[in-house]
Amino acid sequence: MDRVKKLLKKHYGYSEFRKGQEETIESLINERDTLAIMPTGAGKSLCYQLPAMIYDGITIVISPLISLMKDQVDALNEAGINATYINSTLSYDEIDERLYMLQSGEYKLLYIAPERLVAPDFRQMMSHINISMIAIDEAHCVSQWGHDFRPSYASIAPLIAEMDKRPIVAAFTATATESVKLDILKLLNLNDPKVVITGFDRENLYLSVVKGRNKKDVILDYVSSHREDVGIIYCATRKEVDATYDLLMKKGYDVGRYHAGLTDEERKETQEAFIYDDIKIIVATNAFGMGIDKSNVRYVIHHNLPQNMEAYYQEAGRAGRDGEPSECILIFSPQDIMIQKFIIEQSIASQDRQNILYEKLQTMADYCHTSKCLREYILNYFGEEYEDETCDYCSNCKDDSELTDMTLEAQKIFSCIYRMDQRFGTTMVADVLKGSKNQKVLSQNFQELSTYGIMEEYAAKEIKAMMNGLIADEYLELEGNQYPVVRLKPRAIAVLKGKETVMRKMHKLAPKSEKDSELFTILKDLRKEISQREKVPPYIIFADSTLSDMSTYMPLNDRELIDIKGVGESKVKKYGAEFIKAIESYMKAKDIDPESRPNIHN
Repeated sequence: MDRVKKLLKKHYGYSEFRKGQEETIESLINERDTLAIMPTGAGKSLCYQLPAMIYDGITIVISPLISLMKDQVDALNEAGINATYINSTLSYDEIDERLYMLQSGEYKLLYIAPERLVAPDFRQMMSHINISMIAIDEAHCVSQWGHDFRPSYASIAPLIAEMDKRPIVAAFTATATESVKLDILKLLNLNDPKVVITGFDRENLYLSVVKGRNKKDVILDYVSSHREDVGIIYCATRKEVDATYDLLMKKGYDVGRYHAGLTDEERKETQEAFIYDDIKIIVATNAFGMGIDKSNVRYVIHHNLPQNMEAYYQEAGRAGRDGEPSECILIFSPQDIMIQKFIIEQSIASQDRQNILYEKLQTMADYCHTSKCLREYILNYFGEEYEDETCDYCSNCKDDSELTDMTLEAQKIFSCIYRMDQRFGTTMVADVLKGSKNQKVLSQNFQELSTYGIMEEYAAKEIKAMMNGLIADEYLELEGNQYPVVRLKPRAIAVLKGKETVMRKMHKLAPKSEKDSELFTILKDLRKEISQREKVPPYIIFADSTLSDMSTYMPLNDRELIDIKGVGESKVKKYGAEFIKAIESYMKAKDIDPESRPNIHN
C-alpha cells in the first residue's frame, strides 16, 4: 500500500484516498476478488487503475460505454499511465496495431466492450497475454433485477472460467439494491469476494423536487440565475429535448442537444463541445452521459420523471463529481408517469421485465410525493439507514413553509377507498370524491356512496396529488403494475380512528449558488486555452476543485503547486509554469503580499 500511495500522489496528485478506495485497492492487491458498490463520483476507476500498475500483467476493463473508454484512456495517458481501448470506433488497422502493442507489453490497461469477449480473434489473443485482472464496470448490467440489464454481460463469467490462469476479478457499480448485489456475486461467479459498500450518500448534492409549476418556467428561472454554471437537462423524449433546446437557444444560451434521432457526427460534436466547455448546457435523453467523466457539472435538471431510482441517482450524480456543491432538480408532473409507462410497453417485450420496471417507476413517483427527507428516501431505497432526522440539504428539509394539517382530507380519501372496496385506481377514487358524473362512476352506482362529492371544492388532479403523497408516506399502497388499484395500509386505519394526524408541505428550489472568484475565473480561462492547445477536455487538465484550491492558496512554485489536491508530478511538468505565472500576475495586479496567503498545511 505504501507503493500504491506513492503512485496515487505521482500520477493523480492526491495524498489521501476517498472513502472505500483504500479498502477496495488493498483487497485487489492481495489478489482477492472484489465487488465495490460506490456512488457516482466516488472514484471507482482509480480502484482498479492503481492495482493495474502494481500487477505484472495486463488489466482488462470491461465497460458497455464507448464514450467512457476514450475519456478514461485520455485521462490515464495525461497522468503518465499507458492505456488503450478497442471498440467499434476504430479501423481494423488501428485494432491490429493496438493488439500488437498489447502483446508487446506496451500497455497496463485495455478497455473493451463485453460484446468483444465473444469474438474468436480476441479470445485467441487473450490466450497469449498475461492477464492479471479483469475489472467489470457497470456490473449491475448482469442482473435482470437491475435497471439496465444487458444480456452481453452473461458472456463474462464463462470466458473467465475457460482461462488457463484465472485472473483476479473486480466488479464495480454505483447503484445496486440487495437483490442486484446478490445477482452480481452469483452471475459473475466471484471467488470468496470482498464486498465494499461505501454508502450511497452524496453529501455535496442538493436534492429538490418541483411540482405544480410550468416546466419551462422552472428551467428558465434556474438557468438565468446560473449562467456561469455547467449543467445537464434530461428529457424523456426526443421531442421534449428539441423543444427545450429551441427554447434555450432563442434565449441566447450556449446550449447543445443529444438524442438518438441525431446523426453520429452531430452527437459527437455536441458531446465534445460540452466536454471542452464550448457550451455550458446540454439538453439530452438518457442516451447521454454514461461514462462522461466531466467533473465540473454544477447542476442536473430532470425535465421528466426517470423510470427508476437507479437511473435517476446515476444521472443526477453526474453533478458535482469534483465534490463541490451542486444541485439535482426533478420537475414532476403526473403526465410523466404515463410517458414512462408507454416507453416501457414499447421497448420491453417480457411481461415479467415490464412488471419489474412498473414497480420501480412507482418508487420514483413516490419519491416525488414524499414529505420526508429526500436524501433519506434514496438511501433507504438502496438499503441504507439515514441516522439524522434531517439532512438540511434537500428541498423537503430546507423548506421553511409551515406544515399543513390535512388529516380531515386524508380521512375522506381513506373512507372513500374503503367504501369502494379497495378495487379501483387513484383516478376513479378522485372522480368519486370530486362528485364526477362520468359514465364509469355512475355505472358502478358510486353516486350513492356517502363519500361521493365530499371533496367537490378540489380539482380532481389536486385530490390525486394528495393521494400520491399519502402513497409515498405509506398510508396507502398500490397493488398491480400497469393498472394498479389503491389500498389502505395500517397507518391509514390509525388516521381513520383519530389516532394519527397527517401533515404535508410544499417544495422549493435550492438557494442560488455563489459566484466564482476572480482568480478562479482567470484559472478556468487558462485551463480552457490549454485544453484547446492539447486537444483534451478541460477537466482532464485540472478539476474545478483543484482550480478552487489554487485560487485559495495561490501556489508560487512547483513545491507549493504539488501540495494542491489533484496536481500530480506529470501535470506540474506539463502545466505548472503557466498556472504559477497566472497566479503571480493576479497577485501583482491586486498587490497581494505572498506572506498573507493562507497556509495549505494548516
